[in-house]
Amino acid sequence: MQTPLLKRLWQFVREPLDGWLMLFLGLVFVLSMLVLYSASNQSFDKIDNKLVYTVLGLVVMWGAARMRPQSIMNFAPPLYALGVLLLLAVHFKGVTVNGSTRWLELGITRIQPSEIMKIALPMMVAWFFQRFELSLRWWHYLAAMVLIVIPGGLVLKQPDLGTATLIMAAGFFVLYFAGLSWKVLIGGAVAFAASLPVVWNLMHDYQKKRVLTLIDPMEDPLGAGYHIIQSMIAIGSGGPFGKGWLNGTQTHLDYIPERTTDFIFAVYSEEFGLIGNIILVVLYLLIVSRGLMITARAQTLYGRLMGGTITMSFFVYAFVNMGMVAGILPVVGVPLPLVSYGGTATLTLMLGLGMLMSIGNTRR
Repeated sequence: MQTPLLKRLWQFVREPLDGWLMLFLGLVFVLSMLVLYSASNQSFDKIDNKLVYTVLGLVVMWGAARMRPQSIMNFAPPLYALGVLLLLAVHFKGVTVNGSTRWLELGITRIQPSEIMKIALPMMVAWFFQRFELSLRWWHYLAAMVLIVIPGGLVLKQPDLGTATLIMAAGFFVLYFAGLSWKVLIGGAVAFAASLPVVWNLMHDYQKKRVLTLIDPMEDPLGAGYHIIQSMIAIGSGGPFGKGWLNGTQTHLDYIPERTTDFIFAVYSEEFGLIGNIILVVLYLLIVSRGLMITARAQTLYGRLMGGTITMSFFVYAFVNMGMVAGILPVVGVPLPLVSYGGTATLTLMLGLGMLMSIGNTRR
């Protein structure tokens, strides 16, 4: 009697989930727990918190995967509006940490509204294109750009150039998948390159310092260049096979800053080496490949736009974080997907992956 009931319950739980994605996510999760335990000096506090947020993320992902993409699409305008209002609240009532006002205190917890916009913005732009699918004109693309610039500008004011760039990149991925002409894309790239002197003058001093530090981190080895230098030492000292789990000297002698969040990849590289890095990169590429397969089979324009954007955004987050830690990109506040410690980022990412599974379920 109990066996059929358990089978039905198991079927109910696993039905909306994509088996391949769950396998790849599970393997990344195991690696993340190992490296976080080491990075937090073998403390269970962050492990416990990550487990809580991961369980919550799985519930959110499962709930999103059970919904039809068309139903999720209806949440786009109110979620986008809520995200913009929260960003405005951050501007007036936000919590300032390390010179940047990015957080909003909500009594029992603290949230980062810019993380919400990473999923709300592409949802809104994809909803917009789905609504006008049969009558798209050039002004629709212009209106979509306005939708992208509004939250991007609010995040830039915090200031948070890295997150603003990623949020706007997600919006432009939607534009690309919606069929924006290559001529426009190339023209925009040329215009951006021509405006770099103006952009440079508008940048904050600390942002200019990060760019100059990328070129020559040894110019200020104990200041702006410290992060990059220490992370590069950690990555290089890992060698082919790493120093072994819990044996990273750069990590446990406290040379690596922000080692549980933005620079956790340096900890991972030192302890697991080049082989470990290859394993992690392969897992990321398998997730991206599966996402693109789901996108290619999507039944609606909204499904194709959101599937492609979620997948490519995941790739960009991983690439930017690894590039930043390796010293080939400027230091920006971008966590390593599924590995870095952080509650809001985990929930947002799991919601996106649940939406991706929902898109894949529509063809079953």
